[in-house]
Amino acid sequence: MMNLELLHLEHKEKSLEKRYITNAHIEPILDKLKSSFEINVVGKSVLGKPIYSIIAGKGKTKILLWSQMHGNESTTTKALFDMLNWLQSDTKEAKAIRDHFTLCILPILNPDGAKLYTRENANKIDLNRDAVAQSQPESKVLREVFNTFKPDFCYNMHDQRTIFGLETDGRPKPATVSFLAPAYNEERAINNHRQKAINLIVAMNDTLQNYIPEQVGRFDDSFNINCVGDYFQAAGVPTVLFEAGHYQQDYEREVTRKFIFFALLSGFHSINENVIVVSKNDEYFNIPQNKNVFYDIIYKNVNINYENKEKIAIFASQYKEVLFENYVMFQAFIKEINNLDIAVGHAEYDCKGDRYVGKNGENFPDFDTEANFFIGSDRKFINGVEVE
Repeated sequence: MMNLELLHLEHKEKSLEKRYITNAHIEPILDKLKSSFEINVVGKSVLGKPIYSIIAGKGKTKILLWSQMHGNESTTTKALFDMLNWLQSDTKEAKAIRDHFTLCILPILNPDGAKLYTRENANKIDLNRDAVAQSQPESKVLREVFNTFKPDFCYNMHDQRTIFGLETDGRPKPATVSFLAPAYNEERAINNHRQKAINLIVAMNDTLQNYIPEQVGRFDDSFNINCVGDYFQAAGVPTVLFEAGHYQQDYEREVTRKFIFFALLSGFHSINENVIVVSKNDEYFNIPQNKNVFYDIIYKNVNINYENKEKIAIFASQYKEVLFENYVMFQAFIKEINNLDIAVGHAEYDCKGDRYVGKNGENFPDFDTEANFFIGSDRKFINGVEVE
């Protein structure tokens, strides 16, 4: 098997970093890729921005991949360009993929949402709920590409929030990468097409377990024909949902992009070697399902004054992603107070029984306020984090 760590180090697209990725970021890269791949404009967004496609390879097996259907979910876009850098190399492995596959990649399906750093498009429509209605130009572009390209596989590529984790024998771990073979009917039955998606996910998970053990999850498979993955699966094309999630302290998703790159390459290898023909249902359903178990920061054993009574409590804060001058800032807000069911934080502080003191001297944290406060007289917290 290829040395995936080394390959990513060599081929990572260094001009794409952090969370804010737009057409303006990828267009210079597309110009460079023209010498190796076919670059097209396949349609326009609500605000008239181009939606690009990249055709790579000349092989029989066709895979349609799209990213940033939700404009603020950019990790898989970064990984796709890392993969393209590798794919244009002169290694025998890259040449084999080019010879056996034709990839059609829509790197930013929702350029307006990407520019505004929002989930929805410019009409405030979630494109991943528009598969049947086809009410938006971006949805129509994807459907037209699907109909004309006639893929053998579809990769629906997304990000998921830091709240998702996986329960283990010990402390829960972040769901760094999650997959789903979407259902094609209400019964969530398994036919030949969904079986192929399931087997492919198991192959990618087998690879990722070597790097992020117990940090690969399975997304909920409730059926919704309005979701694009469910719709394409119902149309008879094996479809895989990718969810790029949180890795420890990796809020910019620069580590997670690497594992998406690993999944892409291992998946191509598995299809090419025809190792996804045997039923892997048990292995698939043994992948732990995503659960909402995390807050970004938890503060334990804090003294608060509630209704004129002192008590030792716990509270949590969560980051909001805010676009400011073309940079995504992570602003911490207090989100949960005195709930003993708060499970675990990506970061945790023991307040050791000292008192909470807010910016106005109050001794009780207010829900959905900025996480700037003191614990005791000398522990200062700015944006949720203790500072010297």
